[in-house]
Amino acid sequence: MRVVLAEDSLLLREGLVRLLEEAGAQVVAAVGDGTSLVAAVVEHSPDVAVVDVRMPPTFTDEGLRAAVEVREKVPATAILVLSQYVEESYAADLLASGTGGGRGGVGYLLKDRVSKLADLSDALDRVAEGGTVLDPEVVSALLTRRRRRDPLAELSPREREVLALMAEGRTNNAIGRALVVTPGAVEKHISSIFGKLGLPPSGDDHRRVMAVLTWLRA
Repeated sequence: MRVVLAEDSLLLREGLVRLLEEAGAQVVAAVGDGTSLVAAVVEHSPDVAVVDVRMPPTFTDEGLRAAVEVREKVPATAILVLSQYVEESYAADLLASGTGGGRGGVGYLLKDRVSKLADLSDALDRVAEGGTVLDPEVVSALLTRRRRRDPLAELSPREREVLALMAEGRTNNAIGRALVVTPGAVEKHISSIFGKLGLPPSGDDHRRVMAVLTWLRA
């Protein structure tokens, strides 16, 4: 797996390069700002771009904006965004960038999580395969947000559990194991979720991502 890394702190960047290599990735470029990230992705066409949210010059959302630009210029590139804090709006924006067809997977992890080699390796594999990975702490924080009418009001408690696990990027089999139900039961729950959220089959939109995005915005 070929990876481009963007992290402004030299020490953290070197540490992440080592971790990524231990996770089995080949780091083809390691840069310190969003502009360099976009240029490196265009040059190397990596499988995954690993991006810090906050980078120069303002240290707000430069990394996220660069990631979205990467999605526009090299859509097949998977994106794994790293953040020091739970920033729900950034997670929602990232997922929104992943709803188009032909795009690589997307992920949002807290930096504490990537210090665990197994978690980092799993996240890289899942986004490289086109999946979605959302940090469990972000999922937990988002569950408390109810700033406007809840579009998920019709979902049953079990369907909400299934949707939360979908937000973490779990497969149907993994959801079944977590909830101790059969894969067939998981499929029925997911089908019901899609129906209640008004997400008919589409050749353009990834319905799992759209369902998670609806939940993030609730």
